[in-house]
Amino acid sequence: MLLSGSYLLNVLIFVGIHTMLAVALNLLLGFAGQISLGHAGFFGLGAYASGILTSTYGINPWIAMTAAAAVVTLLAFAIGFPILKLKGHYLAMATLGLGIIFFIVFNEAVNLTGGPSGLSGIPSLKAGSLTFDNDLKNYALIWLFTLGTVLLSVNLANSRIGRALRAIHDSEVAARVMGVNARLLKVQIFALSACISTIAGSLYAHTMGFISPTSFGFNFSVELVTMVIIGGLGSIYGSLVGAFILTILPEALRTFQDYDIIIYGLILILMTMYLPGGLVRGIPAVLARFRSAGKQEG
Repeated sequence: MLLSGSYLLNVLIFVGIHTMLAVALNLLLGFAGQISLGHAGFFGLGAYASGILTSTYGINPWIAMTAAAAVVTLLAFAIGFPILKLKGHYLAMATLGLGIIFFIVFNEAVNLTGGPSGLSGIPSLKAGSLTFDNDLKNYALIWLFTLGTVLLSVNLANSRIGRALRAIHDSEVAARVMGVNARLLKVQIFALSACISTIAGSLYAHTMGFISPTSFGFNFSVELVTMVIIGGLGSIYGSLVGAFILTILPEALRTFQDYDIIIYGLILILMTMYLPGGLVRGIPAVLARFRSAGKQEG
């Protein structure tokens, strides 16, 4: 409440949206072990679907958001079967290609998306007489969805499905031997991850009122992967930490904006080398090693 109307409040809105995206990607990458370099595309599909349906066709924003989530989930389910047959760098390249296709459509379908100039006039969300038309209201709305996403994901991670996903991550062959339908489960978590990303995109569109393709390119997909790795693969709360750091960091690196992708790459390399468990798991492990070494010396 103390940050009403301030720049920091706007940054926290983006932290919430990025947390939803990082959690969605972590379910796929951290739990199921399936890499995706095209999740910014699903984020963009949600934003453009809601933006076009509301600003061009006058459809109620909540109906537009629901329709976007449903259609993209079905799309992800359909394309998930052929794509998730691939493994390793082949899967990474396939999802990268998928993201690039979405980005090209956002740029080239000028009559629908506005092309490189972007799409404007996207209305704010409403709940009865309440219109989410300022930073404080949008902050409350975004974080309501964010906390709901975190709660859903934590429960999923601690369920039988979560244990099956971790089994697939560790050894898909062993998971199949134990009776896990690995192929179907991977596609289902891919579709769920896309659905959450789409909802985040719709919220972004209605919060900003304007969208353009530059927000949904390859660089942002790399940022999402970096958020997940910094926070910790397989850690839902780590996704929140990673999203917070990677949302604040660009504000501190504005003078290096032409080299931001290089900086993210260096962060990924260093985290993989020295804190492979991410900050949430890596820092306690490092502290435990120091305590153990101190006891041995004593």
